[in-house]
Amino acid sequence: MIALLLLFFVALGAGVLSGVVGTGSSLIMLPVLVATYGPRIAVPVMAIASLFGNIGRVIVWWHEIRWRPVFAYSLAGVPAAVLGAHTLLTISPGTVEVFLAAFFLAMIPLRRLIRRSNLHLNLWHMSLAGAIVGFMTGFALSTGPLSVPVFTGQCEYR
Repeated sequence: MIALLLLFFVALGAGVLSGVVGTGSSLIMLPVLVATYGPRIAVPVMAIASLFGNIGRVIVWWHEIRWRPVFAYSLAGVPAAVLGAHTLLTISPGTVEVFLAAFFLAMIPLRRLIRRSNLHLNLWHMSLAGAIVGFMTGFALSTGPLSVPVFTGQCEYR
């Protein structure tokens, strides 16, 4: 019971952070869920929670969304996410845990590198980014720090 209560408060804090910043709930929740339930349960649970959170964001920001880049990103990103999820389910749990740890550690310098670069993206770049981030999302789920710069103007879209 105490574990569920703690999980509830961590989720509440992660939700508030995600609501304010636009991302981050997976970075907080995924390690807690993996430690509690293991990666094979944690990733699908976070995927469902992220889906509902993103639906809420689309509803709120509907008129601000530039749909052409979204479709280019999604065209490759959705099948890649399915492939990433399939990969997650077919490899050993130990390998998944090592990969997730390496991924989260790599996010720190990668996020800084993206911020410093002055990238100009076209629709093909958006599709490539969708494929890479989509696979990572299906496998590791917490890829907001990679995709947010693409859609928030830190990488300029042409």
